[in-house]
Amino acid sequence: MGSLLKLFGVGAGASREQSRAIALAVGMPAVAIAIFLVLWSVSAARVQTSLGTVPGPVQVYQQALTLVADHKAERAKEAAFYQRQEDRNRKTLAEDPAAKVTIHEWTGKPTYLDQIFTSLKTVFAGFLIATLIAVPLGILCGSSKVIQAALNPMIQILRPVSPLAWLPIVTLVVSALYVTSDAALFQKSFLVSAITVTLCSLWPTLINTAVGVTSVDRDLLNVSRVLNLPWATRVRKIVVPSALPYMFTCMRLSLGVGDGAGAGRSVPAVVVPGREADLLHVAVNGTTVAVQVASPERSRRRGSASGDDTGPQRLTAPMPGKVV
Repeated sequence: MGSLLKLFGVGAGASREQSRAIALAVGMPAVAIAIFLVLWSVSAARVQTSLGTVPGPVQVYQQALTLVADHKAERAKEAAFYQRQEDRNRKTLAEDPAAKVTIHEWTGKPTYLDQIFTSLKTVFAGFLIATLIAVPLGILCGSSKVIQAALNPMIQILRPVSPLAWLPIVTLVVSALYVTSDAALFQKSFLVSAITVTLCSLWPTLINTAVGVTSVDRDLLNVSRVLNLPWATRVRKIVVPSALPYMFTCMRLSLGVGDGAGAGRSVPAVVVPGREADLLHVAVNGTTVAVQVASPERSRRRGSASGDDTGPQRLTAPMPGKVV
């Protein structure tokens, strides 16, 4: 326990409250995880199906080690493949310095870890594209009633569309417009997957950014008009900082939606391999949430302390007339 206290920066004279806080932060989660593993192991052995028993934690751990070993073996085959080509090309050039040599790409099957990274890359690429499109559009919708009235019907129509409906449409469009070659920057399957994730995770960011912009304090906007601030300066200095809690919340929601579309719960594995990586995606999402929630939460507390109940919780019940 002493080493654990030192790890968390608590000295030997730590108060009882500090020790209790560490026990709650570390000890209780460890106990809960241990209880969960025990219950999983006991219950899994009692479940009998036509395919056998449900795997317990020990079997899952052994299978994970097998997958890692398969990945290492596949990487060793890839290294040997390139080494043979280099040796052959070196021998060819030694016999004929003017000979033309080539290096063929490795075409072995992707391993489990390869599929995880492919899926993560696809999800974050789609999320990044959606953010770059949705945030400016959300600012425009929240700043202009004309743009809001023009885009709101299309948003309401496209927002409920399922990834399974977007997938064939995106596949047809990408296949018709994008011709791949050996020097292509992106594979066609990656573009189809990333665009599908983009179309699914676009709407939470766009909608909640617009709600955040419309919720900016009117006094701040009036001051900016009195000072004759340009529109770009007003957006950069007033609108964006005031709407940041909403933006962080909607980005978190969009990441979850994109993860659901890209991790294989909606998009087939033939398009987005690595759908088995949901647990890793959840870990990545949790890390992102831990970073992003801090700013909206602090803003909500400040608003509650001042009597102004304006915070991210208003996203569940947007103001009438806003883009919802």
